[in-house]
Amino acid sequence: MSGAPGAGRALAALLLAASVLSAALLAPGGSPERGAEAAPPRDLDKKKHVDLKMDQALLLIHNELRGTNLTVFWNSERCYHCLFQVLVNVSWSGKPGKPSIAAVAVSTQHGSLLQLNDTLEEKEVCRLEYTFGEFGNYSLLVKQAPNGVNETACDIVVNKNPIDSNLPVCIAFLVGVALIIAVFFLRFLLSLDDFHNWISKAINSRETDRLINSELGSPSRAGSIGGDAQLEAWHPPAASPRLRCVDTFRGFVFIMGSSVFLSMTSILQRGCSKFKLLGKIAWRSFLLICIGVVIVNPNYCLGPLSWDKVRIPGVLQRLGVTYFVVAVLELIFAKPVPESCASERSCFSLRDIIFSWPQWLFILMLESIWLGLTFFLPVPGCPTGYLGPGGIGDWGKYPNCTGGAAGYIDRLLLGDDHIYQHPSSAVLYHTEVAYDPEGILGTINSIVMAFLGIQAGKILLYYKDQTKDILIRFTAWCCFLGLISVALTKVSENEGFIPINKNLWSISYVTTLSSFAFFILLILYPIVDVKGLWTGTPFFYPGMNSILVYVGHEVFENYFPFQWKLQDNQSHKEHLTQNIVATAIWVLIAYILYKKKVFWKI
Repeated sequence: MSGAPGAGRALAALLLAASVLSAALLAPGGSPERGAEAAPPRDLDKKKHVDLKMDQALLLIHNELRGTNLTVFWNSERCYHCLFQVLVNVSWSGKPGKPSIAAVAVSTQHGSLLQLNDTLEEKEVCRLEYTFGEFGNYSLLVKQAPNGVNETACDIVVNKNPIDSNLPVCIAFLVGVALIIAVFFLRFLLSLDDFHNWISKAINSRETDRLINSELGSPSRAGSIGGDAQLEAWHPPAASPRLRCVDTFRGFVFIMGSSVFLSMTSILQRGCSKFKLLGKIAWRSFLLICIGVVIVNPNYCLGPLSWDKVRIPGVLQRLGVTYFVVAVLELIFAKPVPESCASERSCFSLRDIIFSWPQWLFILMLESIWLGLTFFLPVPGCPTGYLGPGGIGDWGKYPNCTGGAAGYIDRLLLGDDHIYQHPSSAVLYHTEVAYDPEGILGTINSIVMAFLGIQAGKILLYYKDQTKDILIRFTAWCCFLGLISVALTKVSENEGFIPINKNLWSISYVTTLSSFAFFILLILYPIVDVKGLWTGTPFFYPGMNSILVYVGHEVFENYFPFQWKLQDNQSHKEHLTQNIVATAIWVLIAYILYKKKVFWKI
């Protein structure tokens, strides 16, 4: 079957270069949440210093409180209901008028919450919130308030201004916009006959131009059109063009669902039996899962990998299972696609939904299973229905409850050693248990999202050549799913009934992404397929070879020329340049393969 389910990180890097940058820049040992080395800088004690890493600043804490030892606690404003972590201890110098100073590295990725306590009396001295800038130098002055006997003043002073870490991204964005404008302007000029003729004459030699115009004759516009018309008369009518907006948008589970329906319908219309197609679906799903297992367990030159440590879940594994379920579901209940209607009054206004009521019933049952397991499955040592990260979250009450039922099911069925060992929650929430973001329970909602993509495919096919009806339905789905997300999240990050969480693949995450997916199709379909104002370049080319791009990126991301030794490993500019070059290379590879008509199909 044509159309692969994932375009990988290459497309994501083109769409969101800033996201790729922020995800790749923080070195594992450089996170202040894991504990920064507390030592005075060189000008205070030449034997000790603080090596700042990317997304860090230097904070000098001056303890001027007589007879008071301070314990400084730190927390990120992004850490929801988290316990404060000890940052550094600053004892009294023992000499009146001479402050004791400690130097620490603090995070600049998000705002920081600082709490200073009297070490001996264990009482809070002061608390403040501040957003530090990268590579900045700051002093926190802790002293007796001038107008209060028992009051303490805590003030932050900027010793050295930070750098603008967003500048490389802004420059890259502006350069990209400039290139897009230049390309569109050039295409506009080439569409003008006078400019096109001038370019042709400038490129061709005078002798060639004389030969064409005098000896061979200069074809008139009328003759050219007539010739084209005659040529077209000899050619058979072309097949229905492929929907470029689908390939342009490829990379998400949602679009995989759209591709499943469109390709399956085309294959069945060509006379392929359902039994034979079922075999192809099963084989393709099996290959996706096998390739996924190989990719998530790289050993390369590290030596043989133990079977006891093989990770089972992964991105392609989830796509393989999702593809199998939605494809088989559509195959079982497949019906002939209704002909395009002359007017909406002669057709069901919701035929794309009504004709799929058995599939909808199955999907609703699946979602009921997800809700039931998530909120009612007893998890040992954890509150029922827990959706948090564990660790130091929720005031440290449930340190081993990462992911709630989702994590428990994976650890129970797959084992701790066969799931992802370094979840993203470990950085901020200090979680210590394994958790896999591509786990079993989240796959249910992946299936739901793919099925919503199938609905988009049905809209495109059922209402073919009815652009207005297609756009109305895309708008309706976008608003409907968006309202569901609003209700589930209460328009908040953490306070809703079901927060948006990618690691859990919560239903609110699915409805939110699907809402945006319908919105993007609402924009792409008329621009790319109806009006032809944009061909989908360059996203179209990786979309046509999405599995190859994804697998290639996963295998070769640490090899030259996709990655090289940076002159300054702490430079945003160099990391961004490396990511842009790697992405451009994969787009170029996809373009060359497209021109040579080489497509890796599973």
